[in-house]
Amino acid sequence: MRKKNHLLTATLIGLAFTLVACGNGETDDTSSSDENHDMHDEAGDEHAGHEMDLSSSGEIPEGLEDEDDPLFPVGTTAYIEEGHMPEMNGVEVVITGAFDTTVYTVSYEPADGGQQVEDHEWVVHEEFVEVGEEPLEIGEEATMNASHMPGMEGAVAEIDSAQSTTVYMVDFTTTDGEEVQNHKWVVEDELMAVD
Repeated sequence: MRKKNHLLTATLIGLAFTLVACGNGETDDTSSSDENHDMHDEAGDEHAGHEMDLSSSGEIPEGLEDEDDPLFPVGTTAYIEEGHMPEMNGVEVVITGAFDTTVYTVSYEPADGGQQVEDHEWVVHEEFVEVGEEPLEIGEEATMNASHMPGMEGAVAEIDSAQSTTVYMVDFTTTDGEEVQNHKWVVEDELMAVD
């Protein structure tokens, strides 16, 4: 009787491990898919599978003001220790613009369809329509006029976080060799000086 109980217990434990392993695999796939969207969507919504295009025209939103004394002046080189997308991690960047603003992470449903985007980094204050000069607060909603990702323009975003800081536009080469020009945006906290 005791042997049967041990056998039953061993079988149940084995079954539990199998289910957990399968569950983890499914979670990893979903997570990987989300990361893939995060990586492949600076030209579109991060989680809806648009093609990635990290570059921009370099056009600056109306009202966005240059930072008078940035930590990383235009033309200097900096290092991204850990960027907001995996292909940015560990790369050197050349600063092409430095601006004084409030920068946000936002969640939104793309105006051109697709899945809900959560905690997108970054949108600057001047990329919202008719919000005035005061920073938006967490939980507020506002319409975006950003064009650096498809589906952003005209989408209503909910503010997930906000910080007043210097934001940078940068040139760099991704970890997989893609040449990127005038990427919008990198916050000062993501940058380190190059020795």
